[in-house]
Amino acid sequence: MTLNGRVALITGASRGLGKAMALALGEAGARLALVSRDAVQLSAVAGEARKLGAQAEVFRADVSDEAQVLELARDVPAKLGPVDILINNAGTVVRSLCVDFTLADWNLVLNTNLTSAFLMCRSFVPQMKGRGYGRVINISSIMGHISLPQRTAYSASKAGLLGFTRALALELASDKITVVAISPGPFLTEMTAPLAADPAANAHFSSSVPIGRWGQPEEIGKLALYLCSDEASFITGTDILVDGGWCAQ
Repeated sequence: MTLNGRVALITGASRGLGKAMALALGEAGARLALVSRDAVQLSAVAGEARKLGAQAEVFRADVSDEAQVLELARDVPAKLGPVDILINNAGTVVRSLCVDFTLADWNLVLNTNLTSAFLMCRSFVPQMKGRGYGRVINISSIMGHISLPQRTAYSASKAGLLGFTRALALELASDKITVVAISPGPFLTEMTAPLAADPAANAHFSSSVPIGRWGQPEEIGKLALYLCSDEASFITGTDILVDGGWCAQ
């Protein structure tokens, strides 16, 4: 599977799953637009991608901010050409009981996890139209299917992203642009590091996964590569759970 000549934009590309997907697509030949609020970490990821032979450009932006997204929509094509692949991976979580949530925290989670995907699709999908190919991948979560205490905002945002994925897929099917969500379970990333470092939480998560381990970011990278390939052109409007069997229980 190669992506030679494709331009791939990945949000939240400075670490974790975003970094893994960027490196997988870059190694397959995609030209990378790496987006995050952390320019230092982005530059490090770009350096790793270039060692794999990929062209990689860094764009510092908050994708929950409309003005910054509109700026991206001008800057990315100017450097790399029109975007073929959009991966909406930017995300955050605030763990708190619903009754203790502030409106500011609620808006932070919803804007980062859900509104950003809308803003990015609105700006970049038009660049894919009329070209016979396009890929949108939205990174949801098993928390969009099931949940845990203190995840009201996070679960709401990720479930909303699943509905957004289905509707957008129907809108774009005639343009041969596929839209797919990936719902990871427990993966070892910077976001889950506090849980993995807590013995009780780590034991809970490990025992809750039938396969008996945390996922590795590279596994999501390989899946994203397949979904962006020509072989996956019939997969759209759906969600792929990658959770070691958690939601099958």
